[in-house]
Amino acid sequence: MAIAEALLPEFDQEAAGVRRTLERVPADKFEWRPHEKSGTMIWLAGHLANLPQWAKLTMEADELDMAPGGEQMPPPPTPASVDELVATFDRHAAEARAALAAASDADFMKPWSLLSNGTVLMTLPKAAVIRSFVMNHLVHHRAQLGVYLRLNDVPVPSIYGPSADEAPPGF
Repeated sequence: MAIAEALLPEFDQEAAGVRRTLERVPADKFEWRPHEKSGTMIWLAGHLANLPQWAKLTMEADELDMAPGGEQMPPPPTPASVDELVATFDRHAAEARAALAAASDADFMKPWSLLSNGTVLMTLPKAAVIRSFVMNHLVHHRAQLGVYLRLNDVPVPSIYGPSADEAPPGF
């Protein structure tokens, strides 16, 4: 089985859970944060919506410099609405899926490096970057957003089975 064939069903499952979670972000709570050291709900949701673009970036290039020439890359724009948030995610998830589907096993085994101002911070095979910096990262921040939703009495969607809000009676 090709690497892409193994990764795509997992990517699809995780993306569907992310989308369901993003759809529940309440616009009137965009600036809410659970702690002064935490990001706002819209920052976290926006980060989650933009994460899939790392798959495309990883598969299309062999490195990414987060501070080329010493200048930090500008952050993506903050979504102005839940519709924009979900549309951003949908666009990046579709591009990510296409990049993964088009990749050969050899492509997945090529090294990929993360740099800052020309200094290599890490190098991993692209397959490892996809699993850790894309998929595991999506799962991590989706779970954080689920906590944000719970703390604001927003029903948490089912992800790997029924949530407390969507469980059938007696489950």
